[in-house]
Amino acid sequence: MQRAAASLSSSSRATAWAASASRHAGVPSCSFTAGRQRDAVAPLRTHGQQQRLAPVPLSVSPARIRAALVAAAAATAAELPPAADEAATAGGIAGTAQLGALIVAWYLLNIYFNIYNKQVLQALPFPYTITAFQLGFGSLAILSMWAARLHPLPRLSAAQLAKIAPLAAGHMLGTVFTNMSLGAVAVSFTHTIKASEPFFTVLLSAFFLGEWPSLLVLGSLVPIVGGVALASLTEVSFNWVGFWSAMASNLLNQTRNVLSKRLLGGEEEESMDDINLFSLITVLSFLLSCPLMLLAEGVKFSPAYLHSTGLNLQELCVRAALAGLCFHGYQKISYMILARVSPVTHSVANCVKRVVVIVSSVLFFRTPISPVNALGTGAALGGVYLYSRLKKSKPKST
Repeated sequence: MQRAAASLSSSSRATAWAASASRHAGVPSCSFTAGRQRDAVAPLRTHGQQQRLAPVPLSVSPARIRAALVAAAAATAAELPPAADEAATAGGIAGTAQLGALIVAWYLLNIYFNIYNKQVLQALPFPYTITAFQLGFGSLAILSMWAARLHPLPRLSAAQLAKIAPLAAGHMLGTVFTNMSLGAVAVSFTHTIKASEPFFTVLLSAFFLGEWPSLLVLGSLVPIVGGVALASLTEVSFNWVGFWSAMASNLLNQTRNVLSKRLLGGEEEESMDDINLFSLITVLSFLLSCPLMLLAEGVKFSPAYLHSTGLNLQELCVRAALAGLCFHGYQKISYMILARVSPVTHSVANCVKRVVVIVSSVLFFRTPISPVNALGTGAALGGVYLYSRLKKSKPKST
């Protein structure tokens, strides 16, 4: 999972698609009630015989959000001269511009996914069904990609399938727990908890791979753990379901990443690039999510139930589809960026992305935060950045 793709077809077309995604992404709307003690979302309102997702004007304009994203992407791209040498095959300014466009699209799609997904989960608190829908939407896009020959079909052996299936199960369950957390607590708090991913990476790498961290790397985990603990103690939307769901998502996602090195580290990996690996994991995750969805929520999530809620089904389905599009799009672009930069550089960009998502969700949902809560979130994110830099400066073992 940490290796860059061996080859990516039509690099310029991929960059143009990413730039188009950032231009045409619409700013979703939500309703809020002043003084609410969590993501202030009241996504439904009465409209005739139906309830509609209520639009509310933002205090921050889309132009300012886009300008902030461009600045963040430029700062991220400027942060990585060595990675640019690896990745910018076109060289110089053109390569940096392509990388910056991908980073902006990555950040934008993350923001829109979290907003749309939060609204849908507020209206329909069915995380298993929402997960299956998102994975199904991604699987449809992947099958279309293969059918149109936009990317070569993978050659999958039975041995490879047996290795990928556990990764798909972890990916599916990690997405379920992420949706559980997003539905239970503020978006900003979920992403603060998910900033503790390096802690699980270090722990699982030592357990499964025998890779022991240096004292400096261990020291960088202190502000991460301390910051998450401080943010949790002062979070007004805190509840244990949201907290443990985000922690379970961290554990499953990092287990998937660590085991991918072990399970796909042989010669068979050479016949499959990271785009196809991601695609196969997504399709298998969707197939695994369907029986789990039917078992957990299939009886409640039915046309009769939806009709009884009085929701505007067309509007709800549009927002769920947009969330699914953003979900698949940002993960796909993440792999495209990884194909151009080193894994450590990707980790730094991911840290900046989490900051952008947290700040954007706080502004959009008008989430109440205290100075101590902001300090805890900042400490955790600062620890993640320090961890990434220390991993980058760590000499390669011979």
